Amino acid sequence: MKQKIKDLANDIFELVVGYRQHIHAHPELSFKEFETSTFIKDKLTAWGIPFKEMANTGVVGLIQGEIPSEQIVALRADMDALPIHEANDKSYRSQNDGVMHACGHDVHSSSLLGTAYILSKLKAEFAGTIKLVFQPAEELLPGGASIMIKEGVLENPKPQAMIGQHVMPLIETGKVGFRSGIYMASTDELYVTVKGKGGHGAQPHQNIDPVLIASHIIVALQQIVSRNADPRLPSVLSFGKVIANGATNIIPNEVKLEGTFRTLNEDWRKEAHRLMKKMAEGIAESMGGSCEFNIMHGYPFLINEEKLTANVRTCAEDYLGTDNVIDLDIWMAAEDFAYYSQVTDSCFYRLGTGNAEKGTLYSVHTPHFDIDEDALKTSTGLMAYIALKHLGN
Repeated sequence: MKQKIKDLANDIFELVVGYRQHIHAHPELSFKEFETSTFIKDKLTAWGIPFKEMANTGVVGLIQGEIPSEQIVALRADMDALPIHEANDKSYRSQNDGVMHACGHDVHSSSLLGTAYILSKLKAEFAGTIKLVFQPAEELLPGGASIMIKEGVLENPKPQAMIGQHVMPLIETGKVGFRSGIYMASTDELYVTVKGKGGHGAQPHQNIDPVLIASHIIVALQQIVSRNADPRLPSVLSFGKVIANGATNIIPNEVKLEGTFRTLNEDWRKEAHRLMKKMAEGIAESMGGSCEFNIMHGYPFLINEEKLTANVRTCAEDYLGTDNVIDLDIWMAAEDFAYYSQVTDSCFYRLGTGNAEKGTLYSVHTPHFDIDEDALKTSTGLMAYIALKHLGN
């Protein structure tokens, strides 16, 4: 079976590269993946794989092995792109100005299509059912995963496990990475408005300076992490946007701050929210102003179920060789795959796409991000092998 999968992965490699380049050239933002969804549905239809639509643009296919079994596994790929202007000069560069597949979701979708093709060719030889989850809107709150779960993606039939992969340019092509247990952080968006009384910069005594108040708030809030969090628990608090729309000699009436808070514990996450809000409002009041501190709750932390992850890692070692499977550290980025991991046994691993000679070491979410397409040889066959091994074949 393993050799059959590898042969099929090689046979379909050029097609999968074409799928990836097509999707990359036609990126679509979160919840707007209409063309991508149609492209995926056309391929599934051609291969005789039944599917249904979910979360507006999501697609859920089903491949049933012809040998009777109640075992079910779900495989997930996300489809959306980012609002980034692509800087790569490739034949498949984005044709949608200001929109780019800078996080590899084109790779994930095309890879799962390749996996679907392999599995459809082998269904007479395996037992169990594979659910193909092409998910929209990983990049935008509330996240497509949360919507698909509400619409029943983990029911009828109910998978015993959810497995996903994600590109990683820091890992060499041909390798994959795993971490068991807590892996990725929760993420919350912070929107803060500091209000004061504007006026002439030469008469600060007649004003209540929201710029100064906001500065104190930004600095003080860092002690939420340094003095309130358990030092053994990773936490990140960062402000990346400050708008004080005054001038060299004009103190504005208000300042707006935007930032992010990330951690790996839900109890501490809730307490940190309370402390940040209390501290910011208290500082503003003590300096004569006021503060509106709003928190948009994002994705929870992502946890890889230990037994499942160990089994999936063993499959990867068997398929790729032990030297091509590496350990991962905690990653403070966030992923809406975390929603699946909170409600069912899940494993989220990393697919190496880095190649210095091909210039594919740029980080995700950057205008120069690209992949070594040889990684598509790994991504399609490995996921098919993992699925069939998990089902007991």
